[in-house]
Amino acid sequence: MIQFGDKAMLLPECAAEVPDLPGGGGFEALVNNTPTIEPWSIIGDESSLHVMADRVSCFTKNTVALRMEVLCDNCPPGGVGIYNPGFWGMNIEEGKAYNLVMYIRSSDSVDLTASLTCSRPSSALQNLASAPIQDINVSNWTKVELQLLAQGTCRTARLDLTTFKRGVLWLDQVSLMPSDTYKGHGFRKELMHMLLELKPQFLRFPGGCFVEGNWLRNAFRWKETIGPWEERPGHYGDVWNYWTDDGLGYYEFLLLAEDLGTLPVWVFNAGISHNDGVNSSMVTPFVQDVFDGLEFARGSADSTWGSVRATMGHPKSFPLKFVAIGNEDCDKEFYQENYLEFYNALKEAYPDIQVVSNCENSSGSLGRPADLYDSHIYSNAIDVFLMKSKFDRTPRTGPKVFVSEYAVNEPKDAGQGNLLASLAEAALLTGLETNSDIVQMACYAPLFTNDNDRRWNPDAIVFNSWQHYGTPSYWMQTFFRESSGAMIHPVQITSSYSDSLAASAITWNDTENSFLRVKIVNFGSHAVNLTIRATGLQASTAVNTMASRLTVLTYSNVMDENSFSNPNNVVPIIRELPNAAEETHALLNPYSLTSFDLALEQKAGVV
Repeated sequence: MIQFGDKAMLLPECAAEVPDLPGGGGFEALVNNTPTIEPWSIIGDESSLHVMADRVSCFTKNTVALRMEVLCDNCPPGGVGIYNPGFWGMNIEEGKAYNLVMYIRSSDSVDLTASLTCSRPSSALQNLASAPIQDINVSNWTKVELQLLAQGTCRTARLDLTTFKRGVLWLDQVSLMPSDTYKGHGFRKELMHMLLELKPQFLRFPGGCFVEGNWLRNAFRWKETIGPWEERPGHYGDVWNYWTDDGLGYYEFLLLAEDLGTLPVWVFNAGISHNDGVNSSMVTPFVQDVFDGLEFARGSADSTWGSVRATMGHPKSFPLKFVAIGNEDCDKEFYQENYLEFYNALKEAYPDIQVVSNCENSSGSLGRPADLYDSHIYSNAIDVFLMKSKFDRTPRTGPKVFVSEYAVNEPKDAGQGNLLASLAEAALLTGLETNSDIVQMACYAPLFTNDNDRRWNPDAIVFNSWQHYGTPSYWMQTFFRESSGAMIHPVQITSSYSDSLAASAITWNDTENSFLRVKIVNFGSHAVNLTIRATGLQASTAVNTMASRLTVLTYSNVMDENSFSNPNNVVPIIRELPNAAEETHALLNPYSLTSFDLALEQKAGVV
């Protein structure tokens, strides 16, 4: 069986059950090692308002709060205060509700207004929704919860907190989230539906380099990402250079895998970062940390860490059976010795756990025990196309292959995600599919990117505050979504253009029919005439012409991409296949991926 899934690249814009505000809900993000109110900005001027970060919060792991001193007795129209613009603008839609949570303290009563506002060119600030915060005792830190119902739509809205009242108040852990999210867990529905369209089988998390950090002090620490989001200290992701409040944490990833109906694959730190690490004599705390993480996911609700999971609302354990020891660490100084410490301990305590090594075994020289080994494939388009045969000669004994990251990423070939890249990747996948006796899992990477803050090109899904689209590489993967658990069939190509072709074949079932699917990549500039012969079918099986179909991914310009303005520029086109038969004549477009779905049925009179 070959499983095709997805890797989630950690992006604070796509977090689950976390503040939808830059910098997180608190004020822990540092600028030059100093607490700052960024990205909040002031409404008013220095004569009417003084705002600063202040270490007075009630949260022991998040001690920094915002101190706002109002100096005016006759404040300007609209009041004074602070605002947060969201991630390049908040998408507020008319008729929808938005949940606001924040913590407030003041020695005096407060008279505060929370508003969603919109700044449009050549017009005054428009109020989309507002709610007062009045007549409550906030002499101690007090949690305030409001719901704002939008009376208008704005793609670049912001959250305003304003007052006319002189005095001092403190704010902390401000969270604004839409009330309508995927299964109530904070993710945008339309983005999750795009994932579901791929029929993913697993979710690899929390990422790759993000797990390691440039330095161990900035590595992902799962224990710091669980519990109430207000208590999570957050950390600086020094590989991708942004602060994360870790609201999208270990628990949320496990929950997302469950919500998507996929298996979780946990990548944990092996005591190694990009620039430092510990050896096997000092790795024991890292091993214990993994054991605690497994107990959190798999342990009973009355176990030490399982009880924490239950307290968070999930008494049932998660089916965590795949773990990867590190990410791209094979050649680093301490990996080999540390790997054995993790592997031996894991296999003794959890013999059912499938352990993924970072070291390749395509030549049969792994030298360490493993259930799977990790292979990352990034290169130019021609090299990725040729890697369709990478695993043809891999030994069939020993660990299976997990291609946990693949993509054409050479800028001249990939752009921001184009047809050329997707075709090379499709050829690679046909090779993985035909080698599915040894290749167990594969996933494209990265999965998401915010168009306002691209850190890597290309990506499968591009989004901003209100739009989204799939790159050609996303649409290419839809050709393989029925591959998990399908029957693989051998394919032989005879053509003068065979060097530029790649193919694989499966049989699969939908709710009504069985299909023989033949996928063919034409990576050349010439159209190719082919005859598809479905040999080896059972004598009682025939091809149903009426139910057969053809799906093609191509475009006149191989470098073309999709965009917000033209999201369906390069997408699959489905057509009928009127000449479908046991022998089908076909014309492959230049630079194309074509799927022939031949519907199979019992021959009349055959029982």
